[in-house]
Amino acid sequence: MAILNPLESDGYIHFDEAASKAAGAALAKRYQSAEPFPHIVMEEFLPLDFLRGLLPEFPATDGKTFFDRDQERFKFQFQPAEIPGRRLRNLVTELNSPAVLRFLAAMTGIKGLIADPYYIGGGLHETKSGGHLGVHADFNIHKGMKLERRLNLLVYLNDDWPADYGGDLELWDRKMERCCHKVLPVLGRAVVFNTSLDSFHGQPDPVRCPPDRARRSIATYYYTAVEEGITKLPERTTVFKARPTSADKEDRRVQFDHFLKDWVPPRLYRYATRLNRFK
Repeated sequence: MAILNPLESDGYIHFDEAASKAAGAALAKRYQSAEPFPHIVMEEFLPLDFLRGLLPEFPATDGKTFFDRDQERFKFQFQPAEIPGRRLRNLVTELNSPAVLRFLAAMTGIKGLIADPYYIGGGLHETKSGGHLGVHADFNIHKGMKLERRLNLLVYLNDDWPADYGGDLELWDRKMERCCHKVLPVLGRAVVFNTSLDSFHGQPDPVRCPPDRARRSIATYYYTAVEEGITKLPERTTVFKARPTSADKEDRRVQFDHFLKDWVPPRLYRYATRLNRFK
C-alpha cells in the first residue's frame, strides 16, 4: 500500500491533509533517528500504477541545455511550466501543497515549512546515460524568498530499472569519510532528508543505462523562515566534495568564493567580484 494516496476530483490530483499528516507521524521515529543525518527511504511513496500512468508525460530534452562539467554531467532540469503533460505537472505542483507540508512536518519535526513556488533547482530531473552528480551539500539560502533550506524530497520515476543501470543516490557521513547508504532510483521509491552544510549526498557514479533510457526523478525543496534573520547564516552555494580515493574533482572556485565571503569585508568582497566579472 502506498504511503500517500492521490485523490482525483474533476481531473485534479490532490492529497487529503489529515491522512497525509497521519502518514508522516507514523514515520517520525524512523526519520528523526536515522544516520548520518535525518532521512528516510520510502518504498511505494505513491502508487506504482498511478506513477506509470504519468511517465509518458515526461518532457523531451530536445534542444534543452544541461549541466556539463566535472561535478555534474548530462543532467537536465524542468520546472513545472516546462512540463506539457497536465497530470504530471499537477503532481509536481501538488507536492508543494499544504497536505504534503503536513506530511513532512509530522515526519521530520520541522515546524513552519514553506514550499518553493519558484522551484529553484527543483521540478523534474533527468540524467542521461554516462551522467552523474558529484557528492555535495546543497545551497542553503533561497535568495528570492530569504529563507533557509531545510528538506529535500526526491521521488524516482524509473520503471524496470535493474541494479546494473546504477544511478544510486549516495548519503555520506558528515566528515566525508564513508558512504553510509546507497539508494537505487526505482519507480515509486522516495527519499527525504534534512539539508544542512554537511548533509553530503549525490549520484557520483555515471549512470549505466542504455542510451535510450535516462535516470528520472521529481525533486522538491522546502524551507523555513529564520527568526533572527537570514543575514545570520553563512551563505553557501552547492558545495561539491571529492570521495576518498576517487577521481572526483573539488570545485575550487566555489570553495575560494566561500573563503572570501567568510573572511573579506563585504565592501571589498563586492569590489573583488565586480573585477572578476570583467576578466
